[in-house]
Amino acid sequence: MTLPDPAHALLIVEDDDALAATLRRSFERRGWQVQRAQDLASVLALLATYTPSHAVVDLKLANGCSGLSCVQALHAQHPAMAIVVLTGYASIATAVEAIKLGARHYLAKPANTDDIEAAFARTEGEPDVDLTNRATSIKTLEWERIHETLADTGFNISETARRLGMHRRTLARKLEKQRVK
Repeated sequence: MTLPDPAHALLIVEDDDALAATLRRSFERRGWQVQRAQDLASVLALLATYTPSHAVVDLKLANGCSGLSCVQALHAQHPAMAIVVLTGYASIATAVEAIKLGARHYLAKPANTDDIEAAFARTEGEPDVDLTNRATSIKTLEWERIHETLADTGFNISETARRLGMHRRTLARKLEKQRVK
């Protein structure tokens, strides 16, 4: 019997059953030992018996739980762990916070197993990344502000709408229009 490689022990923190199952199958085919958690409580419970070397954490989890809390807990428990945040709600504010809390990389959905493994492999920033001279659009600024406020409120839509001075339904429509799948 071959023991799993401890350098390929992966924790997937994802509340979407279909996506979690797809990621799990894909990583297991590549030789990873995979466990799954759905929220911070299950991450903490799993860490008592499982020591992952890598983690993929969804930014927005069920019941208003933020993946950033999971990133913080994982990094506190195992500072050398390679953590990648995967999200359909990408914003500059949440990307910066994820990196500050210990994530190695931040990927917008859709991302595949190749993208995630490449993110795990990156240990340094890329100084040669293309810089654009294009000004940020009003829509992009609005989108980033919405997501920054969402992160500040723990993804509470009602409180975010109040802080932004807009009706809750208007915010919900904007979020539905801009959803990245």
